Formats: sequence, structure tokens, C-alpha cells
Amino acid sequence: MTTQARSGRVLVIIPTYNELENLPLILRRLRSAEPSAHVLVADDNSPDGTGELADSLAAADDHVHVLHREGKQGLGAAYIAGFHWGLEHGYDVIVEMDADGSHPPEQLPDLLDRVDAGADLAIGSRYVAGGSSVNWPRRRRLLSWGANVYVALALNLHIKDSTAGFRAFRSTALEKLGLDRVNSQGYCFQVDLTMRTIRRGLRVDEVPITFVEREHGTSKMDQAIVVEALWRVTRWGIRYRSTQVVRQVRKLGRTSGSSRGDSGSSSAGAPAD
Repeated sequence: MTTQARSGRVLVIIPTYNELENLPLILRRLRSAEPSAHVLVADDNSPDGTGELADSLAAADDHVHVLHREGKQGLGAAYIAGFHWGLEHGYDVIVEMDADGSHPPEQLPDLLDRVDAGADLAIGSRYVAGGSSVNWPRRRRLLSWGANVYVALALNLHIKDSTAGFRAFRSTALEKLGLDRVNSQGYCFQVDLTMRTIRRGLRVDEVPITFVEREHGTSKMDQAIVVEALWRVTRWGIRYRSTQVVRQVRKLGRTSGSSRGDSGSSSAGAPAD
């Protein structure tokens, strides 16, 4: 895989909370895979010193920046803050990437190539041809696959991996998504942004990636995140289906009214027997 010259400035957002072991490893791999990209470490005041380490790494590399946040506020809030920072600093493409190595930086050029080719959002997908997951427990794999099937059916999204967290947005697309109105987290945050992008008629491409289970630290996934995703997706699905029904009823009403109007004018203009 070779890195090509990019058509715009790229920012990779890496949210962190207690990622002291992982951060230097992922930054080293990322800077090697896509040397021109800038990195924003969005740290939620990690008690293990990740924020301080990020500062020292940024001091040694002008492509690395740090956004210190007051405390653990969730993945979605960290990305929203990072998006705003990236837009304010004039980046053309903004990337989401985990700090734990589950999103291989070596595959970032594939996502960026797809954005350069016209996609508004390129999703690193485990569930399209060529995609896979490695060292993932069976329960997590089934949960992820089932969640994506449910999302696709509930929201009528023709996307295989709506919950994926490795993705590249064109900045002009992010500006259209109403970021200040997004308050979802975890699985649900990714679904929310995918849905918003599609509903605005923007182009979404899925790019196969190999997802790798983290080797250091502990996963931030918990039952509350799963419950939130199920509740929000169900609510969005009901609202979407209700809207579709209302539109169809109105369409039928207009068609019926037009037919009656055409029939009346035809009779009025017809000669008497």
C-alpha cells in the first residue's frame, strides 16, 4: 500500500481515556502510514497520565495536537469537540480512530483514497467483502453483527457496518450534519452520524478493514452503551417509519384528489346526451 498526495489537509481525532500504553504505539504507526496527516488527541482528563504523555508527544512533533477535556464525558462528546476543533482550524478531511490499535492505521490511506474519489463519508467496514475482525470474542462479534442488522432494518440504511468507529468525513459533510444537536454515545453515536449523512443525500462508501481486538488496556464498552443504542435506534426507527406512512397517506390523498378533479372537469366538458 502506498500513500498518495492528498487533495486537502487531514486531521485524525484519537479520543483517549487511560490509554497510556497504547497512545505512543498508535501515533508511531499512524505517522508512518500517513505522514502528512495531523493528529488531535482528545483526552478526557485520564487519571493514568495519558494527557501529559500526549503533551510531550505533541511537543516533539508539530503534526500532533492535544485537546484537554474536563473529564470523562463519552466518546461522542469527545468526537464532537474534535470535529469543531478540526473545522475551526481549516482541515478538509476529519478522521475518527480508536487509540487501542483496533483500527489499523496502515489502512487509513484506503479510507482517504475513497474520500479523494468523491465519498463524503468513508466507513472502515468489517462486514463488506474483504473486511474482518481478529481476536474478537464470539459474544462481541455476534453483538456487533446483530446490532448492524437491526440498525439496517429499523432505519432502512443500506450500510453493512453503521456502528464502525474508523471513518473519514469530508469537512463540508460534517458542516451539514447539525453537530450541536448530536448527543448520542458509543455504538449509537456512529449510527447517528451515518443516518444523518445518508438522510442529507451525501455519499457514503464502505471500505473493507481488518478490525483487531485491543492488546493493552480495557474496553470502554459496557451494558449502558448497548442499552442506549437499542433505545435510540428503536425510537429513530419508529419515527422514520411513521414519517414514511404519513408521506404515503398524503401522497395517496393528493393522487385521489387529482383523480376526482380530472373526472369532474371531464364530465363538465362532455356533450349532453
